Amino acid sequence: MKKIVLGTMIAAASLMAANWAPCAGCHGAAAEKPALGKSAVIKGWPVEKTVAALKGYKDGSYGGPMKGVMKGQVARLSDADIEDLAKQIAAF
Repeated sequence: MKKIVLGTMIAAASLMAANWAPCAGCHGAAAEKPALGKSAVIKGWPVEKTVAALKGYKDGSYGGPMKGVMKGQVARLSDADIEDLAKQIAAF
């Protein structure tokens, strides 16, 4: 049973890391940078704020100068992926 729980935890951590990897290039390894020097630092944002921003980028209703770049980045994300990323950002 311990192996199953540990395996599940490792898989979940790997998935979260995989979802964050494309973001880290611009936002930093721990979301500590303004993306391309143009965005807010998102480290520690509340889950609800991040979910709203990512869904807004996805549907085109949110964003400033990086709106076009972010729309392409979030297009592949499911609602579950967005929720996972939001939790990870909040935890940084």
